[in-house]
Amino acid sequence: MTDEQSARLEQVVGKLSLPSTSWRGMLRHFGPGLILMMTGVGTSHLVTAPTAGGRFEFALLWCIPIAYIFKYYGFEMAFRFTNATGKSLIEAYGTAWKKWPLWYVMITTIIQSAIGQAGRLAAAAAVAYYLFTTTVGLPLSQTHYGLVVAVSAVAIILYGNYAAVETATKILAGMLVACTFLVFFFRPVGLDAFSHFFIFETPAGSWLVIAAFLGLLPTGIDVSLQASEWGKAKKVGMGRIRPELERAGLVPVFDPFSSSKVDLAVDTSKIPAHGIEYCRRWFQIGLWDFRLGHVVSFMLATIFLLLAATWMYPSEVAGTNVMGEIARIFTDSIGPQMMIVFILGAFAATYSTAFNYFDGWPRIVGACCRNIFRSTAALQGVAREDLTDAHRRHWYSEYNIYRLTMLFSLVTSVAIIAGVPRPVYLVLVASALALFVAPVIYFLNLYYCLTIIPKSDKHFYPSTFEVMFSWLSLAVFSGLTGIVILARVFGVELFGA
Repeated sequence: MTDEQSARLEQVVGKLSLPSTSWRGMLRHFGPGLILMMTGVGTSHLVTAPTAGGRFEFALLWCIPIAYIFKYYGFEMAFRFTNATGKSLIEAYGTAWKKWPLWYVMITTIIQSAIGQAGRLAAAAAVAYYLFTTTVGLPLSQTHYGLVVAVSAVAIILYGNYAAVETATKILAGMLVACTFLVFFFRPVGLDAFSHFFIFETPAGSWLVIAAFLGLLPTGIDVSLQASEWGKAKKVGMGRIRPELERAGLVPVFDPFSSSKVDLAVDTSKIPAHGIEYCRRWFQIGLWDFRLGHVVSFMLATIFLLLAATWMYPSEVAGTNVMGEIARIFTDSIGPQMMIVFILGAFAATYSTAFNYFDGWPRIVGACCRNIFRSTAALQGVAREDLTDAHRRHWYSEYNIYRLTMLFSLVTSVAIIAGVPRPVYLVLVASALALFVAPVIYFLNLYYCLTIIPKSDKHFYPSTFEVMFSWLSLAVFSGLTGIVILARVFGVELFGA
């Protein structure tokens, strides 16, 4: 690095304002972690948890801590990697032999964008169906509502301003969280129910629900890749500094077709002290963003199952009026005035889930293509400020692949809802699908985080305990996934379910 490059780096980095790490300051910057949480609330919490409680009472309560504890590092490694390198995990995946992880992720993501999105869309459509058809009497089917939700979400993503929708969603989802806690503490569950956290039970007919729990609590591990892309797109922390390090020659310019995974690493010892503190603070914000979402998500899932077991059991929790059945938790416990609060909050949660996936899965397909195909790499970027006429004109640009995948997701998910008008079943199948693809992504996240971030980097490299517990978590989670696959796909029921 020349003296001129060093002076420029010091000047640029010195001007970066340090974000506040007080709780109030961090809350203002929270984003990818809470978005990750919201991708799960609309289906796993509002449909899967009440289904488990309504059908099996407290028997499946053990699934919740298992999912949250042993999937934690699958997500955290994604945040850690992006904050340590300024790049997305997708770039790391592309350094493997023949880029096989990218092909795996792209194919499974395309499948998820159809079947998985149908489950998310079905949950939002079920809320709208109950509100406008069951209650008001409009002669519309769930397919109609699914189409309206899908078209409006895609239109807002591509052409609209999501700020107003995001604000409304936060308010309504906050109402849902608040009224859920209110009902729980208004009519608390007996302490003996919590013993089921530690009792491993697999009632007859429960494997699909178990798979759904493990697959989509707090959300699918594939969403960690979306969070990595969202974190990179935010352009703060290492994502803001890395381009300056590349210009100064301190970090190689990453080329997805010639670079190795070593070129993704950043030697933080060469970064000015102010820059290190800037990156460290954004990493701290990112971690607490994720952790807060993880804890709130865990509490919500637990409360919904407990409430359903108390107020709905025994119930099949199925059919087109499933949201009305779940709403009984709130109306029977406090009164009919809670119905509107629950329905508005439930719609906000399910709509935001479908919305985030309409952006997330196409974003991953586009990211895979920019690391596989040179023509797409030459026209990369989906942010409006990065687009040129060439990006809009050529079908193979990352932006157009992103849009085409979004259109594919819209058409196929609505078609699936029309062909399978069973919202609970669709949600459970979509959630189980997320489980079946998770172990590979979990392993890759862990592997690339531990082999790319320098071990000497005390700011970003995980501690010895975190490394050991991460591998243990992967082993436990993969083992459970194998057991579920044996039961659901091959009919080998090891534990009598």
